[in-house]
Amino acid sequence: MSIPQSGGGPIESYEQLAAYMEAGCKPAQDWRIGTEHEKFGYLTADLKPLPYEGAASVRAILEGLRDRFGWEPVMERDAIIGLQRDGANVSLEPGGQLELSGAPLLSVHETRAELESHLREVAEVADPMGVRFMGVGAAPIWSHEEMPVMPKGRYRLMTDYMGRVGTHGTQMMYRTCTVQVNLDYGSEADMVKKLRVALALQPVATALFASSPFFDGRVNGHKSWRSRIWRSLDASRTGMLPFAFEEGMGFQRYVDWVLDVPMYFVYRDGQYIDALGQSFRDFLKGELPALPGEKPTLSDWADHMTTVFPEARVKKYIEMRGADAGPLSHLVALPAFWVGLMYDGAALDAAWDLARDWSAETREGLRVAASVDGLQGEAGGVRLLDVAREAVAIAAAGLRARALAGEGFADEAGHLEVLAESVTSGRAVADLLLERFHGPWEGDLRRIYPEMSY
Repeated sequence: MSIPQSGGGPIESYEQLAAYMEAGCKPAQDWRIGTEHEKFGYLTADLKPLPYEGAASVRAILEGLRDRFGWEPVMERDAIIGLQRDGANVSLEPGGQLELSGAPLLSVHETRAELESHLREVAEVADPMGVRFMGVGAAPIWSHEEMPVMPKGRYRLMTDYMGRVGTHGTQMMYRTCTVQVNLDYGSEADMVKKLRVALALQPVATALFASSPFFDGRVNGHKSWRSRIWRSLDASRTGMLPFAFEEGMGFQRYVDWVLDVPMYFVYRDGQYIDALGQSFRDFLKGELPALPGEKPTLSDWADHMTTVFPEARVKKYIEMRGADAGPLSHLVALPAFWVGLMYDGAALDAAWDLARDWSAETREGLRVAASVDGLQGEAGGVRLLDVAREAVAIAAAGLRARALAGEGFADEAGHLEVLAESVTSGRAVADLLLERFHGPWEGDLRRIYPEMSY
């Protein structure tokens, strides 16, 4: 999850909120790729989750990365909670999941190199401690009670709120991992088109990258339990944003939606102030109960924007949020998939043609079908495997049109090979894991740890 935002003076007019998003518009030559991925750390001796404190711990990993590889620490009081270096940062999810938020990069090749470098650094620090990290969408065995709690004030507030709103919020916080990519837009119209494609095709990404068929030590009946969790988390701040497909969609319409999402907190002087359920609209009027008489800054608005969790989220860029974490090949294929669809005009048009006639009911039906049945899902007469096959082909064409060679590839389309295999076989990671569980693993779910570790 996001670290506290900084910068930006007081909000003096309502129009500044949309202007904040509009400031993200960039010419195509300046578009970049920001990849984020989360992973579960565990102790190899007993397969327990990594605690925050101790000789083999989250804290020790962060301090080792700081001391050996030149990362600058991010502190909350006396606790190290993250790292920064060269435009990238390492942060912690509530249950100790380690997240790399990569620097804005030009190509998918650079994204792969960044990920490989990060995983090498983490392994050099973690291996001597008897610690490894694995990539799946949901913790397969650990119970909620086993999960450590990170020393971040934001998470204490959110844990309380999640326990009162929806039914799966704390599962999301403590026992899931994702991979996502952040992409730029050139104008308001470009943002709208990309957001619509991102939302409509997010179930395709969920199906292609599904890797969480286990939870609480057993088969859970879903290919992506992580996606299932998001469907019962908090309806006020999640979902497929039907309004984004309506006439008049733009920066201001998105702002209006975010304003109606209840607040979590306000960050002041290194502390999170409880504003649970309060209104940013009241904050704009100086009537926020948590800070009576005080008006927000643009950094407060930026913080509030990080507390909405739709399937695709807009800030000064668009975040694609529907995929489970997985093996390294999938951590690279996810940005390749969306860059191929979004960063070439012909590919973007073709991607929109796939989904433009779908109703809101079909889009939501596909979201449910992707979490339950993965690539075998369907809704409204639309089969996810058919759409995935076309979407992967469109993405490959978009990447070939970018004509960026590197990492031994003639262009970036080579990073989609693992997805091409999935749409040919009709199987995602979840399907392969289930086959192993019922086959060579003989029901021993502990076998997933070494198989899915980096």
